[in-house]
Amino acid sequence: MLDQLADEPGPPITEMSPSAARELYRMMRPATPELEVGGVTDRSIPGKGCDIPLRIYHPAGEGPFPVLVNFHGGGWVIGDLDTADGVCRDFCNTARCVVVSVGYRLAPEHIFPAAVDDAYSATQWVADNTAELNGNGKIAVCGESAGGNLAAVVCLKARDEAGPRIDFQLLLYPVVDCDMTRQSYVENGSGYFLETDSMIWFWDHYCPDLEQRKDPAASPLLARNHAGLPPALVVTAEFDPLRDEGSLYAETLRAAGGDAQAVCYDGLVHDFFATASVFKASRPGFEHACTAVRDALA
Repeated sequence: MLDQLADEPGPPITEMSPSAARELYRMMRPATPELEVGGVTDRSIPGKGCDIPLRIYHPAGEGPFPVLVNFHGGGWVIGDLDTADGVCRDFCNTARCVVVSVGYRLAPEHIFPAAVDDAYSATQWVADNTAELNGNGKIAVCGESAGGNLAAVVCLKARDEAGPRIDFQLLLYPVVDCDMTRQSYVENGSGYFLETDSMIWFWDHYCPDLEQRKDPAASPLLARNHAGLPPALVVTAEFDPLRDEGSLYAETLRAAGGDAQAVCYDGLVHDFFATASVFKASRPGFEHACTAVRDALA
C-alpha cells in the first residue's frame, strides 16, 4: 500500500488546497454501499449556529441496540460522511450497534472550536433521542485520528458540563496533544502514510493560534483532571507518529483512576481501520474494538 501511495502522481497533501485534499481523501476512502446493513438514513439536526449532517446506520434485527456516535478522521480538514461510510457500516454489522456518523464542520472554513461544538451537539442529540434511534440507552463515542480527538474532548465536556451520559470511548489512533516532538514522531514522521508535515498542515488549518492549541478542548491530554471519564479503549499503531500520545492518554486515564486499555498493533500504520476489510493484518484490531464496544454497551 505504501509503495502504491508513493508511486501516485501529484503533490503531497501539504501542497494542496483543502478542497483538493478532500477530493483525494474521498478517492482513497470511498463510500461502500455494497456493504449492506439493516438501514441507512441521512438527516440533519440543529447545532450551534448551523445544521449538522448525520448518517445513521441500523443493524438488521429488532433491537433495541446500543448507539455508537462516530466522528470521522482527516485532521479536522478533510473527511466526511462518505469517507467514514465503510468503517461505519462495518461497525454497525460487527458490533451490532446503531452508528450515528457526524458530519462536523471542517477547517479552515470553520476553525477550532467549531468541530468540537458540532461533535458535542450531536452527542447531546443522540442522548436525547435514543428511543427514536431504537437505542437501548447505552452510548459510546468513537473516532479515528482527529475524530478520536473529538471523541475524547466530548467526554471531557460531558463530564464538566453535566452533559449526556457516555458509557464508553473508543479512541482510534487519536490526536490528543499538539506536541509533535515525541519519539513516535521522530521514528515515524515520514514514509508511513501520516507524516509530521501533514500534522503541521492539519494543525495550522484547524487551530492557527499556537496558545489555543493548549486548550484541553484541542489537546485533551492537557486537561488538568482526567478522573470521572468513561471507560476507554485506545488503539494505536506501531508505525504512526501519533502512537506515543495515544498510549500516554490511556496511561493518564488509568493514573486518574479510570478504566482504560491501550493496544498498539505492531507492523501497522495510521488509519488502518480503513483497510480492515482488505488486509488480514488490519482485521484483528477492528474485531477487538467491536468486541470491546459490545461488551461495554451490553
